[in-house]
Amino acid sequence: MSHARPIRDRIETIIFGTETRAGNIFDLTLLIMILASVFIVMLDSIEAYHLAYGHIFRWVELGFTIAFAVEYLTRLWCLRRPAVYAISFWGVVDLLAILPTFLTLFVPEASSLIVIRVLRVLRVFRILHLFELHEEYIEIIGLMRATARSIMVFFSIVMVTVVVFGCLLYVIDGPEHGFVSIPMSIYWAVVTITTVGYGDVVPGTPMGRFVASIGILIGYSILAVPTAIVTSKLWERLGARRAAQTLSWNCPVCAGVDHALDAQHCKHCGADLEVPDELREQKPQLP
Repeated sequence: MSHARPIRDRIETIIFGTETRAGNIFDLTLLIMILASVFIVMLDSIEAYHLAYGHIFRWVELGFTIAFAVEYLTRLWCLRRPAVYAISFWGVVDLLAILPTFLTLFVPEASSLIVIRVLRVLRVFRILHLFELHEEYIEIIGLMRATARSIMVFFSIVMVTVVVFGCLLYVIDGPEHGFVSIPMSIYWAVVTITTVGYGDVVPGTPMGRFVASIGILIGYSILAVPTAIVTSKLWERLGARRAAQTLSWNCPVCAGVDHALDAQHCKHCGADLEVPDELREQKPQLP
């Protein structure tokens, strides 16, 4: 057991990190396999290709699934707490990506579940650090978390709006114009307010069209709200980051600001900044 642990630690470093050349090669190989397997799933969904090359696709997919299964079991084997990974988000995604293919071997009726294999594409997000995009990914996730409460309030307002407009059209136009129930009318309100406009259900009375017009105008107004919320939070973070990466010290001559942390002279007038040492030694606090 004592001899196996160092081997497991080395494999864990390769699989879960990119600090080594072997780790980079592993992540790149995994990325290529994920994209190739998803591409095969997409091709197999086209009837012409399925009829002509379906048997080849099945064998190729089985090969990919076996490879991913070996990778999944290796992850569990090398971790000190495999159960924690198995019930984590990425562990569940890994399991769902390989389970349908094996399930169809024993239960052919479950072939419709095989489309779940496209969940493999989610694993691309786990290896974004290979292309130095991991920080941007974390930044976006942080923005979504920071704006989650505001977005939830916005969606609650939208839900109330679509219910009100759906009920109005159900009362005004009624079943004779396609509004056969309140849920159907709410569906129409969602399609209308989001400006999608399928056209399968349309108001047929002048009053119904007037109410629909108001709904469309409201839809144009509220669609910009989530963008504004996320954008304002993004600018707030960028402003805080910029402030953290500059000296909190004004030029004693021209009162200029936004100087680099290691600046000795004012970038506006060239005067000596005379920055106290304790200010230069402060570590930037990013949001």
